[in-house]
Amino acid sequence: MNFLTIGHRGVMGVEPENTLRSFVAAQREGLDLIELDLHLSKDGALVVMHDADVDRTTDGKGPIAEKTLAELRTLDAGRGERVPVFEEVLDAVSAPLQAEIKTTAAARALAEVMLRRDLVHRVEVISFHDEAVAEIARLVPGVRTALVASRYGTDVVERAQAVGATTLVLNIRRLTQEIVEHARKADLRIIGWVVNTQDDLRLVRALGLDGATTDYPEIKRTGRFTA
Repeated sequence: MNFLTIGHRGVMGVEPENTLRSFVAAQREGLDLIELDLHLSKDGALVVMHDADVDRTTDGKGPIAEKTLAELRTLDAGRGERVPVFEEVLDAVSAPLQAEIKTTAAARALAEVMLRRDLVHRVEVISFHDEAVAEIARLVPGVRTALVASRYGTDVVERAQAVGATTLVLNIRRLTQEIVEHARKADLRIIGWVVNTQDDLRLVRALGLDGATTDYPEIKRTGRFTA
């Protein structure tokens, strides 16, 4: 299998994260997949933003869940970009996507879009939350899922198996050869995050991972030469 390079919230190291501008740049740079984050607005829109509130990435304040889509649209998400909804990303780029969900409610909203637009082969759904992974798997037959973890031990493999995930997306700061070997015995793919330096890249290649999530597009260009 080819080593995959995944654009973290687009190319957030050089463009405003989780914006159409960032996603288009990631596709232009040839990244293999584009990762994004999904939350529900007050009126149920599937909006693309990482945090539960808008403070860090826009000129607004307050929780996403307390704002309507119309209210979110008035915010500047960086360089004049607006907060996109998921379907706008689907239309703006053709690259495969990794969609991160935080809740079972978001899983249900995403499932509706995936079924309506036949996205099983284009969209992999990822989450830190076991119950959200289980919910999307229940609702969308054949969906590919990944369990994301920041602080974890070897038990992350059993957690992934329990919810039917085929991939682990793991913080490279805690990754060990023991965990990699345990995951391989369970036939799980492993993606490392966040890989932003050549040292990071050498580590994930030395561990034999299947791919890297990065903020910077040059990791894609140099990754093929790093063993």
